[in-house]
Amino acid sequence: MTRIVVLDLHGQFTHLERRALRDMGVDTAILDADTPPAEVDADGVVLSGGPDMDRIGRAREYLDLEVPVFGICLGMQVIADERGGRVGGGDYGGYADVDVEIVDDEDPLVGSLAPDTRVWASHADEVKELPDGFTHTATSDVCGIEAMSNVEEGLYGVQWHPEVAHTEEGEEVFENFVAICESG
Repeated sequence: MTRIVVLDLHGQFTHLERRALRDMGVDTAILDADTPPAEVDADGVVLSGGPDMDRIGRAREYLDLEVPVFGICLGMQVIADERGGRVGGGDYGGYADVDVEIVDDEDPLVGSLAPDTRVWASHADEVKELPDGFTHTATSDVCGIEAMSNVEEGLYGVQWHPEVAHTEEGEEVFENFVAICESG
């Protein structure tokens, strides 16, 4: 059975990320952000959303586990920041429904949602500049980089929250991540 752990970066929806995976038949657990990566045996990792970079514990270390990593909101920002991208304050701010355009329909995480999808997202902070080696995979009128991927490194991120009911095709994003983990 595929095992994907959710690293809790103190987001309000972390339990929904675990639930989405569990409902798909994935062996899953929520781990404290200070859990040493060496203690984790998993086929993939989800970096949850959360309030700020000051509470991410050892999240950066999980990017080197050699398993796929899926960053959601703050989790995506952690990936971008750690790999040399730039994160900054968003112009839009808090949570809202957003129409997202998929700009890479070949992307294994979000490509199947093309040409567009409606999501629930916070834009208090966002990725402003992609790290080297990453592909820009989704955009919106609110945020230039709504999603990114580095398929070679197995690092994926979305600014939105696929785990909440307001996101139309959120379950499909999790299914795609499970497929990535199972193929790797």
